[in-house]
Amino acid sequence: MGDHFLTKPQASEFLTKSMGLPVATKTLSKLITVGGGPKYRKFRNRCVYLESDLKEWATAQLSEPRTNSTEEAQK
Repeated sequence: MGDHFLTKPQASEFLTKSMGLPVATKTLSKLITVGGGPKYRKFRNRCVYLESDLKEWATAQLSEPRTNSTEEAQK
């Protein structure tokens, strides 16, 4: 099956449960206002997200793999 549109609460649940990356509904709301969040679309009075856009955004937020906590400071 293809991409699905998700509401903010559904998007929060998708990121938290399906991807293991906890993102609160309130955080998504704030990111709509200040920017920096996943792509969204308006459907009537609701913001909706495509699963693929959520995955892309969440993956972009991750750092490169590390083997210790001082690795980034050494670069």
